[in-house]
Amino acid sequence: MSKIKICGLFRPCDVDYVNEARPDWCGFIVNFPKSHRNRTPDQVRTLRARLDPAVIPVGVFVDRPVGEVAGLLNDGTITVAQLHGHEDEDYLAALRALAPGRELWKAFKIRSEDDLAAAAASTADQILLDNGYGTGQTFDWSLAGGVKRSFLLAGGLTPENIPDAVAQLHPMGLDLSSGVETDRQKDRTKILAAVAAARKE
Repeated sequence: MSKIKICGLFRPCDVDYVNEARPDWCGFIVNFPKSHRNRTPDQVRTLRARLDPAVIPVGVFVDRPVGEVAGLLNDGTITVAQLHGHEDEDYLAALRALAPGRELWKAFKIRSEDDLAAAAASTADQILLDNGYGTGQTFDWSLAGGVKRSFLLAGGLTPENIPDAVAQLHPMGLDLSSGVETDRQKDRTKILAAVAAARKE
């Protein structure tokens, strides 16, 4: 059984859907205006206040100042920081210094064995293997067959292909966003179906 994260919540009803489905984590995209799911820190705090305590809130960041990320970790707005930009090992070290003991995830765009090697070498608490940050497409899953450490799988996942993803790659977790949307908005039925699929043995 893989854990599951529903990412890109941006409306109050999205939080309500997640509260009903009870995934392991949910994600908020913070200060990334290129995404239609973007929320400001204050907007995230408002949504977070609506969230069931059983669901762990994750902040998703792309090349944000380390102090901004640390602040949201330290004030409890988020429990995990998921980094999707060019954040390197120095950035991770700086963030750990400012937010000691907090969980840090790093996303990697997988196109080759070299990309996989870089992901495997990361000092992040968890790595996330992705197609390319919000494309809604899968990468070549055969590339991930040799990864030796725990990872989350992202990119192009849907309620329908979750069973194949789990059977082939045995990821620690699954990260879905566009795969549980209809017309670019979170779909309650798809969220419930995705969580149910991930929870099947």
